[in-house]
Amino acid sequence: MKPLLTIALSTLLGISATLSAKDWVQYDGQRGPGKGKHIVLLSGDDEYRSEEGLPQLGKILSARHGFKCTVLFSVNPETGAIDPNEHVNLPGMEALDSADLCIMLWRFREPADDKMKHFVNYLNAGKPIIALRTSTHAFSYDKNKQSTYLKYDWRSKDWTGGFGQQVLGDTWISHHGNHGKESTRAAFNPAFKDHPILKGVTDVWGPTDVYGIIHLPPNANVLAHGQILTGMKPTDGPVTDKRNDPMAPLIWTREFTGDKGKISKILTTTMGAATDLESEGLRRLLVNGAYWALGLEKKIKADSDVAIVGEYKPTQFGFNGFKKGIKPSAHDWAPEAK
Repeated sequence: MKPLLTIALSTLLGISATLSAKDWVQYDGQRGPGKGKHIVLLSGDDEYRSEEGLPQLGKILSARHGFKCTVLFSVNPETGAIDPNEHVNLPGMEALDSADLCIMLWRFREPADDKMKHFVNYLNAGKPIIALRTSTHAFSYDKNKQSTYLKYDWRSKDWTGGFGQQVLGDTWISHHGNHGKESTRAAFNPAFKDHPILKGVTDVWGPTDVYGIIHLPPNANVLAHGQILTGMKPTDGPVTDKRNDPMAPLIWTREFTGDKGKISKILTTTMGAATDLESEGLRRLLVNGAYWALGLEKKIKADSDVAIVGEYKPTQFGFNGFKKGIKPSAHDWAPEAK
């Protein structure tokens, strides 16, 4: 058994971090409505810096709200460093066995079957998922063509659209906005203005573009559509062409019934890059979403604390733009964050 290294953190924040293994980090929240609930955050995408954004989200959920959060990474098996281009080595998925909520931002991952079974068991147990950005195309089985879980592939014909379409509501279709040139603002659906996930959320903006979403099932509730803006600043106005008429879904909820007949609550947004999390509105929406997913709607406060924990300077999205040589332990807790 690997030794546990426990590091005491700021008593002001009421959070501690435990490095349970060299390949992942764990934040043990001590106070707040989330006390006693375990959230597992799956980071693993080539472009949108989930290896930076999800540790920050985990810290917010632990430090501000009391949730125990375990953050997993794609890890280079030779160097032990975080490597978003590593699609197979995704250590720590056993943490899902004790999870109450899974928050994910994966893209084209291909876990070995003995790892993937933990994700599938979690889903079939009727537990909730919050899915960000490229999770609509989370799985791509390019090496292990004999996998038991081939149907999860985003290109699946047997389970049309794979995990993305069947569980979340849609798989990868297109960039609806101009990628890297046109940012996104949430246009909230008045039909759901009183939804608990939107409590206190007044503005959500992010530099990532709007995705094309066309397959949402009838039981999907679109909380907000994605308004395409003319540029990459929050002050830019909306484009005037037909892409905003109608706008594509940006944030939605639905229920998914698994293989064992149990129902999972699903919250999906095609936002979620590390730079998107600089938006207070998006952070609040995701924190509210965690409460909603776990049946804690009555604990949601419009003015709850969703402030950044410590220093946060996310890297701009882009392929191969990740910081090289960073090991999971770098996300444990920096002294200057106290």
